Amino acid sequence: MSSQTKVSKDKLVQFTYYIQDSEGNTVEQFDLPMTTVFMRHNRLYSPVEEVMLGASVGDEVSADLLPKESPWGEIDPSLTFTDSTSNVPQEFRQLGAEVKFENDKGEHKVFTVVKIDDKTITLDANHPFAGKVMRYFVKILSIRDATEAEIAEGVASGTEALATTTNSTTIH
Repeated sequence: MSSQTKVSKDKLVQFTYYIQDSEGNTVEQFDLPMTTVFMRHNRLYSPVEEVMLGASVGDEVSADLLPKESPWGEIDPSLTFTDSTSNVPQEFRQLGAEVKFENDKGEHKVFTVVKIDDKTITLDANHPFAGKVMRYFVKILSIRDATEAEIAEGVASGTEALATTTNSTTIH
C-alpha cells in the first residue's frame, strides 16, 4: 500500500477504541468514530500513537498504557480514607456511591465508596484506572490527507458524516 493510505502525521484519521484492564475486562468502549489530525490536535497517548503510526484502514492495533504514562497515574494513598460507618449519612452507605467534598480553599473532590464492612466505610478519589496497566485497542476506520484548515485548527471528533449509527459505552 502507498503511504497515502497509512496513518502518519497530518493525516485525518477516524477510529474507534476500547480499553481493557490487565484481567481482560473491557472498562471503556467508544464505538462512535473519533476523528483527529494525527500527531497535531487532540493528541493521543504516546504508546497509542506509536502503534497507530503506519497502520492502514481496517487494522486493529493495541498498546499498553502504564500508570506513569497515563493522566490517572499511580494510586495516591492520600486520596483514600476509611471512617466509621456511623459518620457517613445513610444515602452514601452503598458501594459505588459518590460523595463530593470541599476543602477550605473551595476546591471540590469526588470520592467513591469502594468498601463497606460492619463498622467502617472506605472512600477513594483516585481514578478507577490509577495504578493499573490499561490496554488500548484501536481500529482504524478511515485515513485521508487533512486539509490546511484542519492542520491549522484541528477537527472536532466525530465531525465527519457517517453512513451508520454507532454507540458509546463506558463500563465502570
